[in-house]
Amino acid sequence: MDSMDREVLSNALRWLESGNRVLLVTVVSTWGSSPRPEGSMLAIRGDGRAAGSVSGGCIEDDLIERVRREGIPQGRPQLLSYGISADEAHRFGLPCGGTVRLVLEPLLTADVIAGFVDAMQEGRIFSRRLDMATGEVEILAVDSDEGLRFDGQALRTVHGPRYRMLLIGAGDLSRYVATIAVGLGYDVTICDPRAEYTDEWNVPNTRVMRTMPDDTVTGMRPDSRTAIIALTHDPKLDDLALMEALKTPAFYIGAIGSRRNNTARRERLALFGVSTEEMRALHGPVGLYIGSRTPAEIAISILAEVTACKNKVHVVRAVDVEVGKASVALAISDRLE
Repeated sequence: MDSMDREVLSNALRWLESGNRVLLVTVVSTWGSSPRPEGSMLAIRGDGRAAGSVSGGCIEDDLIERVRREGIPQGRPQLLSYGISADEAHRFGLPCGGTVRLVLEPLLTADVIAGFVDAMQEGRIFSRRLDMATGEVEILAVDSDEGLRFDGQALRTVHGPRYRMLLIGAGDLSRYVATIAVGLGYDVTICDPRAEYTDEWNVPNTRVMRTMPDDTVTGMRPDSRTAIIALTHDPKLDDLALMEALKTPAFYIGAIGSRRNNTARRERLALFGVSTEEMRALHGPVGLYIGSRTPAEIAISILAEVTACKNKVHVVRAVDVEVGKASVALAISDRLE
């Protein structure tokens, strides 16, 4: 669950406990271009206050005005579509051909969402099933992340704790990576046993661990919502973290360094018993090739690749590097002619 979803649900529960009625809006399907993905949520209080987002803003405005004018509907959930006609797509700021379908779920008492928020705070991955005919809600345990399911009769969404990111090294690059990752909603931990680095760490909303990297990885118990990135350039620290990380189901494991250094790293890890199968999970050199040179640009390339893995987008890295470097060389050649 990303940080925005947590905020939406926490606000909804707080409003309900204060005696307000709330409308929970969930994106259940999109066609064409859409500003927000399936599963995005918006909570609207009876007086029009809102938290969350289901579009670029215009759909939210329309829903808020509807609540203010008509109140929060009673009874069973409703299905609502925007952007079917060209005029409507233009009115609500949707790209040409874009369509968004929403489920509008009236929340009349805190009971309907309290268990939902409790499960979220306990760090469990779980599924919430909404019966469209009755409005009844079930919270079900699940083994892993699944996508949203909606068949017209029931809406099933899967939620869990925030995505976590462990950065090995508290250097300059880690500062930029951590700052961007916090903005993306990650719960960020920095691990570096070197006091000369950790004593100067000052990135807000992050925590610092001064333990050895392998102990830190083991203690965090990485799961499928965890990214682990080694950024020290020191094999004694990076390799320790990677040896443990590659035994876990972390969705992203990467290490900084050139392609030559990456080859040498893989050889070292193999000597320490890391299997060929485990090694396939290692991204190295870390990040997408975008011609980055500064720490800030490198951080963007790293988070771009992490985001692609999180969203299950396959990136052909080897081809990208060669094509990217060739384009840079061509541009330099053109300027010199």
